[in-house]
Amino acid sequence: MSAYFERLAQAIQNNRSHLCVGLDLQPEQMPEGVWRDTDGFVQFGRSIVEATSDLVCAYKPNLAFYEEMGGGGHHTLRKVLEAIPASIPVIADGKRADIGNTSRAYARALFDRMGFDAATVNPYLGYDALEPFFEYADCGCYILCLTSNSGAADFQIPNSLYLEVAHKATGWNKNGNLGLVVGATQPERIAEIRRAAPDLPFLVPGVGAQGGDLEACVRAAANSRPDQGFIINAARSVLYASSGDDYVQAARREAEKLRDQIEQVLSTIA
Repeated sequence: MSAYFERLAQAIQNNRSHLCVGLDLQPEQMPEGVWRDTDGFVQFGRSIVEATSDLVCAYKPNLAFYEEMGGGGHHTLRKVLEAIPASIPVIADGKRADIGNTSRAYARALFDRMGFDAATVNPYLGYDALEPFFEYADCGCYILCLTSNSGAADFQIPNSLYLEVAHKATGWNKNGNLGLVVGATQPERIAEIRRAAPDLPFLVPGVGAQGGDLEACVRAAANSRPDQGFIINAARSVLYASSGDDYVQAARREAEKLRDQIEQVLSTIA
């Protein structure tokens, strides 16, 4: 098992949590009292981290929301990341992959320059596009397997392509640093993927604002190692739990509620 998954397992145990909070800063959704500038975005992101860091096992910023901010986005991301305790791993959600040289640049940017502990990657270009990420043996790589959007029906679901991805990922996992992204909106297919890849950790987005069934997802994603089997990601439902001045307290309440719901379901699984 890679250093990343060891750290993740420790965070799961320490905070009794399988909840990952997506730090997806979207100005149009922020509470009215937050300034729509770099200082305001930084303050908002850091306040969410400070309110929830004892309730989560990981954070997952979606890079697109920082990139669209332009020059201030990198500064915002860096300052928000600085607020995250060293004991909590951070996943870069960029779904990167390209031909070899480009993928190496992506991997260096995410792991060497920005210091992320893990990243989401896209398998469409095949093994050689992903190998530069896999070579960072101490970092985690979550391969897109089955996404939570309706467009999954275009390519992923016909001919059960998601199962092929799961089988390939199992074979590629030489460094013990690979996991799968499986969307929460299709728990019956999560169960299929779990049977195909019994030992791979899952990152499960789509609970909360996207409508995934939390209990069904937990039951489908769990394996024989509760500290390694899966993490559930929620973003908008936590970050924007309130549009008022109580947004920090509301974010904490929502994160605590989700954390406790996940753990309650797990406690009933033999």
